[in-house]
Amino acid sequence: MAKKRRRDLTMEEQLARGPVDLPFLLLVVLLTGVGLIMIFSASYATALYDKTVAGNDPTYYFIRQTLFAVAGFAAMFVMSKINYQSLRGLSVFALVLAFICLLLVFTPLGFGAETAGAQRWIKIGPVNFQPSELAKLGVVLFFAARLCKRDTRKPFRLSPRSVLSGPAAFLEKIGAMELVPYLLILVMIAFLMLKEPHMSGTILVLVAGAAVLFAAGIKLYWFIGGGAAAVAALGFIMTQTPYMTARIQLWQDPWSDPRGDGYQTIQSLYAIGSGGLLGLGLGKSRQKFLYLPEPENDFIFAIVCEELGLVGAIVVLVLFALLILRGYWIAIHARDRFGSLLVVGFTTLLAVQVFLNIAVVTNLIPNTGISLPFFSYGGTALLLQLFEMGIILSVSRQIPAPKQG
Repeated sequence: MAKKRRRDLTMEEQLARGPVDLPFLLLVVLLTGVGLIMIFSASYATALYDKTVAGNDPTYYFIRQTLFAVAGFAAMFVMSKINYQSLRGLSVFALVLAFICLLLVFTPLGFGAETAGAQRWIKIGPVNFQPSELAKLGVVLFFAARLCKRDTRKPFRLSPRSVLSGPAAFLEKIGAMELVPYLLILVMIAFLMLKEPHMSGTILVLVAGAAVLFAAGIKLYWFIGGGAAAVAALGFIMTQTPYMTARIQLWQDPWSDPRGDGYQTIQSLYAIGSGGLLGLGLGKSRQKFLYLPEPENDFIFAIVCEELGLVGAIVVLVLFALLILRGYWIAIHARDRFGSLLVVGFTTLLAVQVFLNIAVVTNLIPNTGISLPFFSYGGTALLLQLFEMGIILSVSRQIPAPKQG
């Protein structure tokens, strides 16, 4: 009986079946594995003494995070096998879904959940997640899908008889008309996120959008002017909003309220300082025993410093640096502009988030409530982060092979 002939693969299918970038994959797996170990160590005491949520189970947070990590790796694997070109059509859906979720936070339908005075979460049954995570994904996908075709964009022109034809032509010449839809999207998302308020999430979305715009070839003077305007606007909001003003005052002098709002920052600095060069040893942190509030979340890096010391903290930072550099390497060698813009957006998000978290934990900047990728407790955030890494791996599959000879 003759064997059934296999269908000949198209060029697109052949490209999508190439090997993934192994160094990038190994770094993602290594950072996630180290993050799970630190989650178990940092959350052990918190869960043990928490009867309401964890039921005095010291492995509560670790098991939940591990389950999300498994789901995240599955999502990363599936996404790495899918041709990333299919994401072009889903970019609009992702952005619209992000807007809907950001609006649901403020609706009286019971979806919004308040935490520490901020309305940032959506609660649907047992699942809690921040719409800002979807906003980051939606902005990168939509901007990359639109900007990869900017060379085919038709210039905006008005009728020569129109009074506005001259100003419109000038704005088109300097590139302002092309930026209008992207700026409107960023302004609307930033407005909704600042209403929560969620300053760190706002910064991340703006940076992600700016990174994709920059990589797409938007002229540099727009970033200088836009950056100055964004800094001025954020500065005004931070100094005129009581919520932000209080955080700036605590950043300048956390010891002004050592038993109140400055307590977490002070305990974080104690943890970092007590770690010394080599640390107290894995699992031997003292600050996690109900001194540092919620050590498994935004301040988990302080426990890393305390248990693994300066040497261990530097190793973790080097792993992040290698992952970020490898991500940009994939972006440079990507097969097309769409893949390159996707990788630039997600890699920049990762880089800025790592920097902001470390800066907050060490009190370099005011507390913004930002998590450390792959380390901080948060199942949906980890799931989406690994999904984004899967997109980068999908792009890496189609990197053209080097020419021989």
